[in-house]
Amino acid sequence: MEDKKTDGMPADEVLETEDVLDPEREIEGEKACAEEETETRKKKDPKDEKIEELTDRLQRNMAEFDNFRKRTEKEKSAMFEIGARDIVERILPVVDNFERGLAAVPEEEKGSPFAEGMEMIYKQLMKTLEEAGVKPIEAVGKPFDPNFHNAVLHVEDESLGENVISQELQKGYTYRDTVVRHSMVQVAN
Repeated sequence: MEDKKTDGMPADEVLETEDVLDPEREIEGEKACAEEETETRKKKDPKDEKIEELTDRLQRNMAEFDNFRKRTEKEKSAMFEIGARDIVERILPVVDNFERGLAAVPEEEKGSPFAEGMEMIYKQLMKTLEEAGVKPIEAVGKPFDPNFHNAVLHVEDESLGENVISQELQKGYTYRDTVVRHSMVQVAN
């Protein structure tokens, strides 16, 4: 090969334009680099593999524990609701007896200290139940709704509309918007 001089540069430093601009050689070089990276990935250090495996197990255990915590929180909340509802169901007959007792007090004894004391205890009990989320179901004069009312009697009454409750035989209650006891009612028409 003969020494060529171009623009004052020695011949061995002159780059051939074919070498610089050959796209096939560039693609081959990129492929070679990619193959080297793949080989190094395949030849991972066993310690790195163990770290990845342990990290994956840790993440899975953390997710499983988080799911367990959420599930037990839901169960605990549900158990509280069931227990509170059970207590409310047991207290409602006491409320009914208070109402019957107050209704049975004769007119001439309504101002007596005993009758007033019973009235105050009843009001305190109802206020406490209301603060706990227990509310009576409105019935008389309302349209019949099987979700809240239990119809036990039917009467023909032209002064009321169709399927309107004319009388409440036993008061119904809800606890936090769920029915604890349906109202026993008499429905007109």
